[in-house]
Amino acid sequence: MKSVEVHPVRYVIARMANGEDILGSLNRAVEECGIRNALIVSGVGSVTSYHVHVVETTNLPPGNLYWKEESPFDVVSITGLIMGGRVHAHIVLSDRERTVAGHLEPGCRVLTFCIVTVAVLKDGDAVADLDRYEIPG
Repeated sequence: MKSVEVHPVRYVIARMANGEDILGSLNRAVEECGIRNALIVSGVGSVTSYHVHVVETTNLPPGNLYWKEESPFDVVSITGLIMGGRVHAHIVLSDRERTVAGHLEPGCRVLTFCIVTVAVLKDGDAVADLDRYEIPG
Protein backbone atom coordinates (compact mmCIF):
# COMPACT_ATOMS: atom_id res chain seq x y z
CA MET A 1 0.00 0.00 0.00
CA LYS A 2 1.19 3.48 -0.80
CA SER A 3 -0.42 6.75 0.19
CA VAL A 4 0.53 10.27 -0.79
CA GLU A 5 -0.71 13.63 0.41
CA VAL A 6 -1.57 16.02 -2.39
CA HIS A 7 -2.36 19.71 -2.52
CA PRO A 8 -4.71 20.97 -5.25
CA VAL A 9 -3.77 24.52 -6.24
CA ARG A 10 -6.27 25.27 -9.00
CA TYR A 11 -9.09 23.77 -11.00
CA VAL A 12 -9.34 23.46 -14.78
CA ILE A 13 -12.66 22.85 -16.49
CA ALA A 14 -12.52 21.45 -20.01
CA ARG A 15 -15.72 21.72 -22.06
CA MET A 16 -15.95 19.64 -25.20
CA ALA A 17 -18.46 20.13 -28.02
CA ASN A 18 -20.29 17.87 -30.45
CA GLY A 19 -18.00 15.52 -32.36
CA GLU A 20 -14.90 16.02 -30.20
CA ASP A 21 -13.00 13.00 -28.90
CA ILE A 22 -13.00 13.09 -25.07
CA LEU A 23 -9.54 11.58 -24.53
CA GLY A 24 -7.98 13.66 -27.29
CA SER A 25 -9.54 16.81 -25.86
CA LEU A 26 -8.33 15.96 -22.34
CA ASN A 27 -4.81 15.44 -23.66
CA ARG A 28 -5.00 18.78 -25.44
CA ALA A 29 -6.24 20.55 -22.26
CA VAL A 30 -3.38 18.99 -20.26
CA GLU A 31 -0.90 20.34 -22.81
CA GLU A 32 -2.48 23.80 -23.19
CA CYS A 33 -2.86 24.33 -19.43
CA GLY A 34 0.58 22.96 -18.54
CA ILE A 35 -0.83 20.27 -16.26
CA ARG A 36 1.68 17.72 -14.96
CA ASN A 37 -0.20 16.09 -12.08
CA ALA A 38 -3.90 16.32 -11.30
CA LEU A 39 -7.02 14.54 -10.12
CA ILE A 40 -9.88 14.12 -12.59
CA VAL A 41 -12.72 14.83 -10.17
CA SER A 42 -15.79 14.78 -12.42
CA GLY A 43 -17.05 14.40 -15.94
CA VAL A 44 -20.58 14.68 -17.33
CA GLY A 45 -22.22 14.95 -20.73
CA SER A 46 -23.26 12.63 -23.54
CA VAL A 47 -21.66 10.68 -26.38
CA THR A 48 -22.56 9.33 -29.81
CA SER A 49 -20.03 6.50 -29.53
CA TYR A 50 -17.67 4.98 -27.01
CA HIS A 51 -14.46 2.95 -26.89
CA VAL A 52 -13.26 1.47 -23.58
CA HIS A 53 -11.21 -1.39 -22.21
CA VAL A 54 -11.35 -3.43 -19.02
CA VAL A 55 -9.03 -6.05 -17.56
CA GLU A 56 -9.90 -9.53 -18.76
CA THR A 57 -7.48 -11.79 -16.85
CA THR A 58 -6.09 -12.05 -13.32
CA ASN A 59 -2.45 -12.58 -14.31
CA LEU A 60 0.12 -9.76 -14.40
CA PRO A 61 0.31 -8.06 -16.75
CA PRO A 62 -3.43 -8.52 -17.17
CA GLY A 63 -5.03 -9.10 -20.53
CA ASN A 64 -7.36 -6.37 -21.73
CA LEU A 65 -10.74 -6.58 -23.41
CA TYR A 66 -11.56 -3.68 -25.75
CA TRP A 67 -14.97 -2.83 -27.10
CA LYS A 68 -16.75 0.02 -28.81
CA GLU A 69 -20.19 0.96 -29.98
CA GLU A 70 -21.94 3.75 -31.84
CA SER A 71 -25.01 4.67 -29.81
CA PRO A 72 -26.13 7.59 -27.65
CA PHE A 73 -25.14 7.35 -23.97
CA ASP A 74 -25.09 9.76 -21.06
CA VAL A 75 -21.71 10.29 -19.43
CA VAL A 76 -22.44 9.54 -15.78
CA SER A 77 -18.86 9.94 -14.55
CA ILE A 78 -15.28 10.42 -15.64
CA THR A 79 -12.61 10.00 -12.95
CA GLY A 80 -8.91 9.30 -12.81
CA LEU A 81 -5.52 10.93 -12.59
CA ILE A 82 -3.11 12.89 -14.70
CA MET A 83 0.37 11.64 -13.83
CA GLY A 84 3.43 13.26 -15.29
CA GLY A 85 1.23 14.74 -18.03
CA ARG A 86 -0.28 11.32 -18.87
CA VAL A 87 -4.09 10.96 -18.69
CA HIS A 88 -5.38 7.80 -16.96
CA ALA A 89 -9.17 8.14 -17.02
CA HIS A 90 -12.14 5.85 -16.52
CA ILE A 91 -15.63 6.55 -17.83
CA VAL A 92 -19.12 5.38 -16.85
CA LEU A 93 -21.85 5.60 -19.51
CA SER A 94 -25.54 4.79 -19.32
CA ASP A 95 -28.66 4.61 -21.46
CA ARG A 96 -32.12 3.50 -20.37
CA GLU A 97 -31.22 -0.20 -20.45
CA ARG A 98 -27.58 -0.60 -19.43
CA THR A 99 -24.43 0.85 -17.99
CA VAL A 100 -21.01 0.57 -19.62
CA ALA A 101 -17.75 1.43 -17.88
CA GLY A 102 -14.04 1.08 -18.44
CA HIS A 103 -10.74 2.74 -19.20
CA LEU A 104 -11.27 5.70 -21.55
CA GLU A 105 -9.93 5.06 -25.06
CA PRO A 106 -9.92 7.21 -28.21
CA GLY A 107 -13.32 7.05 -29.88
CA CYS A 108 -15.62 8.45 -27.18
CA ARG A 109 -17.27 11.15 -29.30
CA VAL A 110 -19.28 13.96 -27.70
CA LEU A 111 -22.98 14.35 -28.51
CA THR A 112 -24.30 17.46 -26.70
CA PHE A 113 -21.30 18.42 -24.58
CA CYS A 114 -18.84 16.91 -22.12
CA ILE A 115 -17.47 18.83 -19.14
CA VAL A 116 -14.47 17.46 -17.23
CA THR A 117 -13.20 19.10 -14.04
CA VAL A 118 -9.56 18.62 -13.06
CA ALA A 119 -7.93 19.53 -9.72
CA VAL A 120 -4.36 20.49 -10.60
CA LEU A 121 -1.82 19.50 -7.95
CA LYS A 122 1.07 21.46 -6.53
CA ASP A 123 4.39 20.93 -8.30
CA GLY A 124 6.27 18.16 -6.56
CA ASP A 125 3.19 16.16 -5.52
CA ALA A 126 4.36 12.63 -6.35
CA VAL A 127 1.56 10.84 -8.21
CA ALA A 128 3.46 9.93 -11.40
CA ASP A 129 3.68 6.19 -10.70
CA LEU A 130 0.49 5.46 -8.78
CA ASP A 131 -0.93 3.30 -11.58
CA ARG A 132 2.20 1.16 -11.92
CA TYR A 133 2.22 -2.39 -10.60
CA GLU A 134 5.00 -4.85 -9.88
CA ILE A 135 5.02 -8.38 -11.23
CA PRO A 136 5.87 -10.80 -8.40
CA GLY A 137 8.92 -13.03 -8.71
